[in-house]
Amino acid sequence: MKTFLKFAFLSVAVLLSSGCSSNYYNIPRETFEKHVKILGVAPIFVDSESDIRHPDKDALVALIKDYNRKNEKELVARLKDTGTFFSVRLLDDDADKLFNNMLFRRERRDDASVVYYKYFYKLPELKELITRNGLDAVMLTVVSGLSRQDTVRSSNLVSYLKADYNMLVMTSQILDANGNILWEFPNFRENSPSLPAFIELQYPDFDEGKANETDRVELKYKTIPGIERVLKKSEDSSFQKGDVKVSSAYSSIFGGMVSLLKPERHYPWSKKKEPVTEEQQPQPAASQQEMQKQVAPAPELVKPVDTKPDDVKPEDTNQEVVKPEVIKEENIK
Repeated sequence: MKTFLKFAFLSVAVLLSSGCSSNYYNIPRETFEKHVKILGVAPIFVDSESDIRHPDKDALVALIKDYNRKNEKELVARLKDTGTFFSVRLLDDDADKLFNNMLFRRERRDDASVVYYKYFYKLPELKELITRNGLDAVMLTVVSGLSRQDTVRSSNLVSYLKADYNMLVMTSQILDANGNILWEFPNFRENSPSLPAFIELQYPDFDEGKANETDRVELKYKTIPGIERVLKKSEDSSFQKGDVKVSSAYSSIFGGMVSLLKPERHYPWSKKKEPVTEEQQPQPAASQQEMQKQVAPAPELVKPVDTKPDDVKPEDTNQEVVKPEVIKEENIK
């Protein structure tokens, strides 16, 4: 019995030690925590030029912008609660003007089988923003439209449709004044990187297919009132003072982001790390590897109605894969 208990304790210790030693940063964690004391959080952007295919796109974009303003303080409160930073401040810039002024380019990426938009910003404007606000780094978060393959099951779990679904996702980066990406979400230093949908915009109408005795299932867009009802679902904030409600959709995605920014816990059995010198710090990557996007498998079991996709801009279809290193955009001028 004693032998079993000893073995169980050691197993738990090893799991905790290995789990807490993960580094989710693009630079050593110690370097990040040493140099990023004052973090600025830009108002959450909406990329209206991304792959948003909803027929009432303008109303959808306006709705998301409104809920961004209502919920972005929750992100700031959660970042403060991590204890990683000395100060976290929400910048009072206008989200649309700031995004349009700073955006250099966007790229639709497929890294480690994770499809998302990666954003690159103009270095002079980025540096001016950080310097003007007296920051060490700034967090830039974007809600964008994205079409990617997914599998959705019917309510009875018998039928399912594998197809390209249009959705909204949320991505984020922490950058310094030199344009280095110090941290990013989705994060490819995780064992199983993923990017959950922020808001699903489409659904398969299994009931209609069944009613018409066909295996062809039509993809339909959720209505704007329906999407708003999803955003209105709220919960109590555990991070803001007072009786504050936060949208459950935002709370979920913020939780995934902030979990990758909490300080590393140290246990008695954890191995002490050697201090990192300036010479040992990794340098920004100067090149990027390219590879062709794998062809997605065809839908199974049921077939979606053929629809002609919207035109996609050339810059939105560029696929690249990068190593999980510090990225410095040398071509930003």
